[in-house]
Amino acid sequence: MTALLELKQKIKGIYGQYEMYILPVLKFVLALVYFLWVNSNMGYMSQLNNVFVILILALICSILPSSAMMYIGFILILAHSYALGIEVAGFMLVIILLMLIFFMRFSGEQNITFVFTPLSFAFSIPALLPIGSGLMESSLSAIPAGCGVVMYYFIRFLRVQSAILSNPDLDMTDKLQIMADGLVQNWGMWIAVVAFVAVTLLVNLIRTRSFDHAWRISIITGGVAYVFIMLVGSFGMNLNATVAMVPLLVCTVLAVLLALVLEFFAFGGDYSRAERLEYEDDEYFYYVKAVPKASVATSERSIKKINAEPVREERRSEESSGTYANPIFRQDERPKRKKTAVPAAEKRPRQAEKPAAKDVDFEKKLEESLKDL
Repeated sequence: MTALLELKQKIKGIYGQYEMYILPVLKFVLALVYFLWVNSNMGYMSQLNNVFVILILALICSILPSSAMMYIGFILILAHSYALGIEVAGFMLVIILLMLIFFMRFSGEQNITFVFTPLSFAFSIPALLPIGSGLMESSLSAIPAGCGVVMYYFIRFLRVQSAILSNPDLDMTDKLQIMADGLVQNWGMWIAVVAFVAVTLLVNLIRTRSFDHAWRISIITGGVAYVFIMLVGSFGMNLNATVAMVPLLVCTVLAVLLALVLEFFAFGGDYSRAERLEYEDDEYFYYVKAVPKASVATSERSIKKINAEPVREERRSEESSGTYANPIFRQDERPKRKKTAVPAAEKRPRQAEKPAAKDVDFEKKLEESLKDL
């Protein structure tokens, strides 16, 4: 268990560090798989049934919001329907407009569930989509999930009836009648719609409760509810729809196991350390249940090499490099004369030398002064 928790933290750390690169790649892969599924199940227009066209469209979706993937998929579906017949394209356009106007305009950013719905059927794990939507999204994700089921079954119906619908001798009203009957009287489709919507709402309702292990209980309950609704709808109500029990059970068990893996990476709460807190303010009383995330302390080791050789090499490079401080750049400078220190005795001004007292003839000086008198 510790190894799994360490792996989980490493994956989350890598995703958090490189999210701006990983997210466009994931969107590109999802759009590529979805568009390839549309071409493989329709493919009536040869111009669009090209891998390079699909790659370009998937690349465009990688830099656009997630909802753009759904709208570009609608354009592909309408183009293939037009290649099958103008009546088919008109009928498909009405279905898409009804979904967008009356249903999916309320779900907003959660319309990405519409793209995942046919892919869950393509990978034979349809129960994973309503369970995963109830875990990761709000209850409004049931709307695009139900619309995705309708689109999946109608595309399958067009694939089966493509030879009849492409017949130019058949009247327009007959084609419209065939498509209307294939949509309204497709009881397997309506049972799946009820199962997807009910399981999504049930899983989301249980997951948002405050009791312990709510996520895992919601997953198991969602799997049981899906099997129950599909079996009751196909056998108990005596409808014109049959469901293989063994494949249904195997696929549902696989979907539940994958949902448990999703719960481990998306939630992973440690209920053994759960705490209940109570506090109040001036207007309300608060009763809070705090469930810590299961995690382990991972030690990050860093090895530092201490070596004096790089320092010596740097010094050598500085000495050999031609910088302005290097004497080779001082050739043009004039040499400055060095000022020698002059002793303090020499700096004093020289005074006139006075004759010594023994060299003066006082008698002669006296005679000269008397003569002047």
